[in-house]
Parts: sequence; C-alpha cells; structure tokens
Amino acid sequence: MRKMINFVGPRYIFIGISLAAIALSIVFILVKGFNFGVDFAGGTMITASFSKPDLSIADVRSIFSKADPAFTNASIIKLTSMTANGTTTQKSLFDLTVKQFYSATARAKLNADVQSVANKQGLQTNFESFETVSGYAAAGLRQSAIWASVIVMILLLIYIAIRYQFIFGVGALASLAHDLIITAGLYSMFWITFDSTVVAALLTLLGYSLNDTVVVYSRIRENLKKMHGKPIDEIINVSINETLSRTINTSLTTFIVVFTLFLFASSTLRPFAFGMSFGVITGTYSSIYIASPVLIGWLSRRRKAVAKR
Repeated sequence: MRKMINFVGPRYIFIGISLAAIALSIVFILVKGFNFGVDFAGGTMITASFSKPDLSIADVRSIFSKADPAFTNASIIKLTSMTANGTTTQKSLFDLTVKQFYSATARAKLNADVQSVANKQGLQTNFESFETVSGYAAAGLRQSAIWASVIVMILLLIYIAIRYQFIFGVGALASLAHDLIITAGLYSMFWITFDSTVVAALLTLLGYSLNDTVVVYSRIRENLKKMHGKPIDEIINVSINETLSRTINTSLTTFIVVFTLFLFASSTLRPFAFGMSFGVITGTYSSIYIASPVLIGWLSRRRKAVAKR
C-alpha cells in the first residue's frame, strides 16, 4: 500500500493561510478597485491604420494626443502590419482604448483632427473600426455580470446539496468563494484589465473548481460506506489521496494550456488566460484544503449523534 500524505492534519494552518489571502484580496478590491475595461467602465475602442508600416506606439500616441489630450494615457497595442486592398502597400495597425465616450459628432471631429495631425507628418490614416460603450451600457454590463456570478453560485450550491448533502454544498460553496475572491484580488493587485472576458474566466473557473471538488466528494461518499467505523478525518484523507493523481494530472495539463495562452495570446485574451492560470492553482488547492476539511467537524458530530440514538 502506498504511503498516504496527511492532508487533513495541518488543515487549520492551510485554512488560516486561505483566510489571510482572502482578507488581503478583499483589502485590495476595496482600496484599489479594478482596472475596468471599456465594456465595464465605458469608453471607446479604435482600430487605426497608418501608411507607414514601421510606426511605433509612441508615434501613434503622439498623433492622437495632439488631436485629443484624452489619448495621452490611452492603451495602445500594435497589431500585425497589413497589406491594403491586395496591393504591396504596407500599413501598420493599432488598437487604441480610451475611457471616454464619443458621440457621432465627436467621432467625426476626432477623425478629422487625427487626419490633420497625421497629414502634417506625411502620413495617411484611417479608422478601420470605431466602437463606443456608454456609461449607462457599461453599468448594465457590470450589473449583469454580478447577477450571473450570484446565480451560478446558487445553482451550484443547489446541485451539490441535491446530489450529496447540504453540508457538502456548504463545503463546495466555501471552496468556490475562496477561489473567486482570491482570483479577483489578483486582478486588483496586478491591475489586470477587468472586462467581460474576465467574467467568463471566473465563471469557467467556478465550474472547473467544482469539478475537482465533486471528484473528491464522490470518493468521500464511497469511502464513508466502505470504511464505516473509521475516523472521519482518516476517511477524508484517504479519499483525497486516492483522487490526488487525477487532480494533479488534470490541473497540470490545464495550467500548461492556459499559461501558454497567457504568455503568447493577444491583449484581448490575456486577462482571461491570467484568471484561468491562477484559478487552476487556487481551485486545486481549495478542493484539497478547503472543500474537504470543512466536512470533518460536521460529519463527526453527525456520527456521534447517530451513535447516541
């Protein structure tokens, strides 16, 4: 028989570490807040092309900031150069994001002003795309994201409670809350753009974390019958060890994929990959040190109550 790792023995130490991490995350969220993207804060996203293929980000920032000072601190990303209309003429493409809403009139003025500044430098420019999100729409998207997260948490709690027992649902909910708060805190701590793709990452993370937890819970339920009479902490520890290889293999392969995506993906996907990369780690950790140990006290008390009857 292989040697068992004592996961539940030092559980209070790991629970303490988790509580400290949650507290730190909440402090960052409340004090620093989030770097909301345009879809949550409102603003404008522009894809602009220039006739000079080797134009730098600094050059583009200079052109736009002279046309409108709002672009002084804009987020600018250089895209792959493009060939115009099937000819050999090369253009450079840039994505610009600024947290300012432009009406149709303001958009026309910005276009004219950018054209004027670029022409003085011997450049031709064109707005390939121009998307705006109003503050009202952004507030609606934020509210929808919050409701989506709350509904998912409730549905997952109901699912676990029906499939297992209510206390299992509480353990799963504690694990999910742990993952959600710490991952959200990392977005605030590192000032990573928080947009709709991040909400998708967090909801995906909840499903992934619950999947890990369900695997462990299923084994615990089986072992409660097979190891009847054994101490609860021993049963849970055996269950975690029996599912450990599966948990590590799944988490490791997932982490490799999403972390590679984080390193090499475009700026649009990087916030999603960031959340998934760290979320896989917190999800694996919480399945072992949060979701399962929460059961020990309650199951022990229930066994004692049954024995007294």
